[in-house]
Amino acid sequence: MLKQLDHDPKKCTQHIMAVHDAMYILNGRWKISIIASLCFNTLRFTDLLREVEGISGKMLSRELKNLEENQLVTRTVLNTQPITVEYQLTEYGHTLKEVIDSLAKWGHNHRKKITGKE
Repeated sequence: MLKQLDHDPKKCTQHIMAVHDAMYILNGRWKISIIASLCFNTLRFTDLLREVEGISGKMLSRELKNLEENQLVTRTVLNTQPITVEYQLTEYGHTLKEVIDSLAKWGHNHRKKITGKE
């Protein structure tokens, strides 16, 4: 006879709400790719535009502004001619690196499972 696992509806609800909160902040097609790019380097806007394949300048600007509002990214304007703008993850933003690494590992394993290729 199988023993039914203890199920705490309150803990389950809190867990689902926390996942919902995270997905609300990281929603959309581009935010995770932007964060993943910034995990390794401080990048200028044009570098991000190249790294995040397929994103438009307008969308990148919007997503960076949202990430900045959520204290995940900082924007630094350098006193150069022409003006250079750099983006980097905040200390808080770097707490997502483990999440990004886990997603990358899962994605790699999934690709291998589905295609049989590395």
